Amino acid sequence: MRADYHIHSSFSDDSVYEPEQIVKDAAAMGLDEICFTDHVDYGVKKDWDEPGEMLYRKGGFGEPEQMALANVDYPVYYETILKLKKEYSEKINIKLGLEFGMQLHTIEKYERLFRQYPFDFIILSVHEIDDKEFWNQDFQKSHTRRECYERYYEDMLYLVRHFHNYSVLGHMDLIKRYDLAGCYPFEKTKPLVREILKTVIADGKGIEINTSSHRYDLKDSMPSRDILKIYRDLGGRIITIGSDSHKPEHLGAFIDETREYLMSLGFKEYCTFEKMQPLFYKL
Repeated sequence: MRADYHIHSSFSDDSVYEPEQIVKDAAAMGLDEICFTDHVDYGVKKDWDEPGEMLYRKGGFGEPEQMALANVDYPVYYETILKLKKEYSEKINIKLGLEFGMQLHTIEKYERLFRQYPFDFIILSVHEIDDKEFWNQDFQKSHTRRECYERYYEDMLYLVRHFHNYSVLGHMDLIKRYDLAGCYPFEKTKPLVREILKTVIADGKGIEINTSSHRYDLKDSMPSRDILKIYRDLGGRIITIGSDSHKPEHLGAFIDETREYLMSLGFKEYCTFEKMQPLFYKL
């Protein structure tokens, strides 16, 4: 089984990669299964059908000059994935997912959204805090490094304790990607990380390993080797592999290398999902 479980299409505000082209490209490169996980970030983005003026941000990383700050058009997204799933069923398995960019004050909105569609897979990610995003340094500029890292993991711990309709934690140490001073000492946040992982495991959830660490030239995997070892030692089994792709050159990238990496750390299996239930495969 070769699967990519973190894929963004033109339904996300930061991609113009059409869903059908993603399916064709994934099948052509020999992937057996993909899961669409387009962005929903309540608090910093509007839903497509919300009244009022739509906001835009400047593009980057090869994106268009302006990108609408909006969440997925859910009804169209759902129908599109179902259509592609049926049309390409003999070539590739396609699963329905979303990436929930959660904050403490948005939990109820995600609860309502989750109940509306028969999802296979949900990534729980922390992309922003107090409606301030990490990628543009909006959150970091008003906090010390220590405050940034501690608040990031404190909020993540609260979320996994109070929200249960997810499958895996996405890019668990994402905050390091946007640390302009380099990686913060892991020992300082290790107790919080350990509590998060214990909660995740006890709740029957998992984590993902996100291969975008390669294209961002990070010095470690995402999550880090240290985090993966703690997860392993605590008995964590549920782990997915995702490219976090937004354009063709990202799709399926470093999937095979990541499987080898997980085996080197002592993991024996990885997962795909169906109807929110993990399916295990040997690495």
